[in-house]
Amino acid sequence: MKAMTQKTTLRDSAAMRWLALLLLALGMFCSYIFMDILSPIKDLMQTERGWDSLAFGTMQGSEVFLNVFVFFLIFAGIILDKMGVRFTAVLSGAVMLAGGLVKYYAVSEAFVGVDALGNHTALYSWFENNLNYIPGFDEIGVAPFYRGMPASAKLAALGFMIFGCGCEMAGITVSRGIVKWFKGRETALAMGSEMALARLGVATCMIFSPYFAKLGGHIDVSRSVAFGVVLLCIALMMFIVYFFMDRKLDSQTGEAEEKDDPFKVKDIGKILGSLGFWLVALLCVLYYSAIFPFQKYAVNMLQCNLTLNPASPDSFWGGDSVTIVQYAIMLAVAVAAFSSNFIKSNKALKYSLMALAVVALVVYCYMGYMRGTAETIFAVFPLLAVAITPILGSYVDHKGKAASMLLLGSILLVLCHLTFAFVLPSFKGNAVGGVVVAYVTILVLGASFSLVPAALWPSVPKLVDEKIIGSAYALIFWIQNIGLWLFPLLIGKVLDSTNPAGTAATELNYTWALVMLACLGVAAMLIAVYLKAVDRRKHYGLEEPNIK
Repeated sequence: MKAMTQKTTLRDSAAMRWLALLLLALGMFCSYIFMDILSPIKDLMQTERGWDSLAFGTMQGSEVFLNVFVFFLIFAGIILDKMGVRFTAVLSGAVMLAGGLVKYYAVSEAFVGVDALGNHTALYSWFENNLNYIPGFDEIGVAPFYRGMPASAKLAALGFMIFGCGCEMAGITVSRGIVKWFKGRETALAMGSEMALARLGVATCMIFSPYFAKLGGHIDVSRSVAFGVVLLCIALMMFIVYFFMDRKLDSQTGEAEEKDDPFKVKDIGKILGSLGFWLVALLCVLYYSAIFPFQKYAVNMLQCNLTLNPASPDSFWGGDSVTIVQYAIMLAVAVAAFSSNFIKSNKALKYSLMALAVVALVVYCYMGYMRGTAETIFAVFPLLAVAITPILGSYVDHKGKAASMLLLGSILLVLCHLTFAFVLPSFKGNAVGGVVVAYVTILVLGASFSLVPAALWPSVPKLVDEKIIGSAYALIFWIQNIGLWLFPLLIGKVLDSTNPAGTAATELNYTWALVMLACLGVAAMLIAVYLKAVDRRKHYGLEEPNIK
């Protein structure tokens, strides 16, 4: 009788909880694709638009410029705490789409607009002659533009800044939404699963961005960005559907979406006064600075360090249809590996799915080798993460050990970057050996990448009050964004300074850039060791399970 009178909500239904998660994850999946949409075609941006490594790195780093230096992320956290998850989700989707449209126009022929006399459009000429000096920012060396930066890169950077505001707002909103729907349940599993699904966007980007840029034998880099813009439209639609689900949940629980208590500056002080918060934030910025900026250069790094034999355009391996086939196999790997995590009772089915995932992964890697392109090789990056992130999230939920996972992830990060720096170049000339080393290292790096989100993000609610979780996530993302702005730029500067002027885009030496990223991993490892010690002393509960 008691069970009959107990009020149930959408949150009590596992299907509805995971549907809400799927909507949020699909939105982030689309944003991850757009985030790195130009990364696989860095060489084409140099040949087609005249972007050298510095211009490319400056544009890529601009994504987080407004978040860091205009403190937009802090405001986003306040908006999230005041206006709630659903409003902020839709707002973030709209802002991402607006920025995406600007970036698309920047790399399109319509912006360049060369007429019969060789004249550019008026807007192109304005960007060519302006934004060469930004008062205040130039003096401290953090300007998002510089004298001599191509006009298309300047406007693309402006669009990417707008997109970055929406993307990072979406990131903190999704984290807060998962806490709302899964608190006291499978929080770490949900966060790990969301990140695993979202990161399939990296593989999707690596496979389809070059595909659209080279479609039909005619190179047009704007087609790749147009593909990303279409997906941003889909992301906005996912957030709108989530809006109505979330509103229905609040009508059932009687919770108000808007906060009754006004935001107070002292709330920020409460967050900043936590040593555990600072350690998690520092670990976050060090770790992610060694991953996301690397993604933007990874394809070009492989082009420079591997002996690649691109397939003939007339063959199956060099045609357009193989792209679709390989992507279908990638989805088979992801779906089989991911689904196997949730099958408990039927062991035969579970192991059959795991075997299917392994076989499909081998086939996928073989196809990447036969195609002979760096982007199809690096596309394997998120696949192992998709398989093990839910396992790690479930382990944190039931067994704990989040701080230990952060340490292990940092150790793997260092080993991978050092392998890219010193081991991979030694295989230059050995096509098979180089590709094998690249695949193994990329997969391990993906596994490392899965350790951190499965452990780090579910730990934040243990460090701050529930009322200010949105602001806490925003502060962590803001600190993280400092690294995401700085290191794409630094990698570009290191490449330009350690390679002779005029070096071909596929012949750069990446050794010192990779050593720099490995040093970030060493620093993250030291922070993780200290975090474990502080957790034992202050009893934050980071090593304890989420479900008790």
